[in-house]
Amino acid sequence: MRIVTRIIALTRSIQLNRQFREIERAIAELPLASRRQLAAIAMREFAAAAKCEFPHLYGTTDQRQSYQPWGNGTEVGFARVKSDNPQVKLRGIALWLTVAYHETKDSQYGEVQNLHRQLMRTLRVLKESAPPAEGNSWFTNAPGKQAAA
Repeated sequence: MRIVTRIIALTRSIQLNRQFREIERAIAELPLASRRQLAAIAMREFAAAAKCEFPHLYGTTDQRQSYQPWGNGTEVGFARVKSDNPQVKLRGIALWLTVAYHETKDSQYGEVQNLHRQLMRTLRVLKESAPPAEGNSWFTNAPGKQAAA
């Protein structure tokens, strides 16, 4: 059973890493004003996810998946990233970052931990692009507690 769990975790890690490369590319293409807007949206998404009983399932459309290791929030966010509408795209990036953060946060697998560290770096870059007033409150939610550790 342990090998099956390891294979599932590795497969999920590959999928999230592939999506993360696309997310990073989308963020890099954003002008500064859009990055600031993304930082504000992501801050709100993190706050909303922190209030959920299962933050790694934030954005999941089927609430019956309560005890599964992941939901479909990353897929929903990733699909939105491909939108031509800039607001939908920003919300998709923020949703993906939020769900992927919570999904990878406490993983025991090395490749998933590496992805989590990369996510933290990306969130730090977003935080730095936010205006000073927003930047101060950025990590007062769940991600800040992890970043300070």
